[in-house]
Amino acid sequence: MNFDLTEERQMLQDTLRRFLREKYDTATRNKIIDSPSGMSEEIWTELAELGVIGALFTEEQGGFGGKGFDIAVVFEELGRAGVVEPFLDTAVLAGGLVADLGNDEQKALVEEIIGGACQMAFAHGEPTSRYDLNRVQTSAKVDGDDIVINGHKAVVVNAEAADHLVISARESGAPGDDAGISLFLVPADTKGVTIQGYALLAGGRAAEVMLDDVRVPSSARLGNAGEAFPAIEKRIAAANVAQVAETLGAMETATKLTKDYLMTRKQFGRPIGTFQALAFRMSDLLIEMEQARSAVINAAGHLEADRKARESNVSAAKNLMGRAGRLVAEDSIQLHGGIAMTKEYELAHIAKRIVMADHRFGDTDHHLERFIALAAA
Repeated sequence: MNFDLTEERQMLQDTLRRFLREKYDTATRNKIIDSPSGMSEEIWTELAELGVIGALFTEEQGGFGGKGFDIAVVFEELGRAGVVEPFLDTAVLAGGLVADLGNDEQKALVEEIIGGACQMAFAHGEPTSRYDLNRVQTSAKVDGDDIVINGHKAVVVNAEAADHLVISARESGAPGDDAGISLFLVPADTKGVTIQGYALLAGGRAAEVMLDDVRVPSSARLGNAGEAFPAIEKRIAAANVAQVAETLGAMETATKLTKDYLMTRKQFGRPIGTFQALAFRMSDLLIEMEQARSAVINAAGHLEADRKARESNVSAAKNLMGRAGRLVAEDSIQLHGGIAMTKEYELAHIAKRIVMADHRFGDTDHHLERFIALAAA
C-alpha cells in the first residue's frame, strides 16, 4: 500500500490548508458557533468552489475523488482548523446515499450538493437505537401510490439547514433485523415533518425530527424496498473514516498548541517544556499521534475492501482514536493549565471536538466489541 499522497490529493490538501489558515481563525469560528444557523454560508460556498465537496464523490457520481484517502485528506484539514460546517452530514452521509442508491432524478441533487447549493441531513438514529444501525423502529407503510412514514429520529445533525432529509424507515421485519429497512428522500418542508433544533457542544447544530403521517410518493424511496442496510453500513464506514481523520487533524492542532505553549511559558528563567517531567508527557502525546495516524491510513486504505476487512479496520481505528484522542485532549489541557479552558483560546474548542468525536457512530467500547465479533465471525 502506497501511503504517499497523489499529486492531486497533495494539491487539495495544500489549497484547503491555506484557505482555512487565512479564513477560519478562532474568533471567526466562535462567531459562527454563536450564530442562529451554527454554520457560515459564505465559508460553505467558498469551500464548495474550491472543490472540497467534489472531492468526496467519485467521478461516476459527478465528483473527482470519493475514495478513502480523498475523504481522509479533506477531513484531516477540516479537523485541524476545527471547521463546524456539516460536510460529513451533507456530502458523505446523506448525499453519499443519494449518489449510491438514487435514480437519475434523485441523483441530480448530487450536482447541487457539489456546487454548494443544497444541504442535506441523514435522519437515521433513534432514541432507543444507541449505536446499532439496524435498530430502526420508524415505520413506512404503503398506502396506494404513496408511503406514509411515522417515527422519531434523534440527534439529526444539520436537520434545520437541510433542504432534504434522507430518512430510514422499516417496511418489514422487527427492530434489530438488517432486512426490511428502506431509505426515503424527503423534502424538509414536507407536511408532518417537525424539526426541533439545538446547539451541539462541539459546534454545529442537530435536531429531533418527528415524523407524523409523513406522506411521500413511492418514487421517494432510494433503491429497493427493504434493502438499504448494506448501503447504510457502508456509508457509516465512510463517515467513520471521515471522523477519525478529522479527529487526527484536531489532535495535531492540540499537540502543536501544547508544544508552542511549553516552549513559550517560562519558569525559573527557562521554558517549562525543557523540564524533564513535562518533556516526557509531550513525548507520550507525539507517540500516540503516530499510532493514530497509522490507524487512519489503515481505515482509509480498506474502505473499498470487502465488508469484513472494511468494518474490522474501521472499528479498530475508531477504538484506537477514541483512546488516543482522550489522552491528547486531557493532557493538552493539563499541560496548558487554566488558559486551555477559555473560549477565546483555540484549544478549548479543539479539545471538545476530540472528546465528543468518540461518541458519534460508536464509542471505544462499542467498536472494541464489534471488532471482536467481526474477528470471530
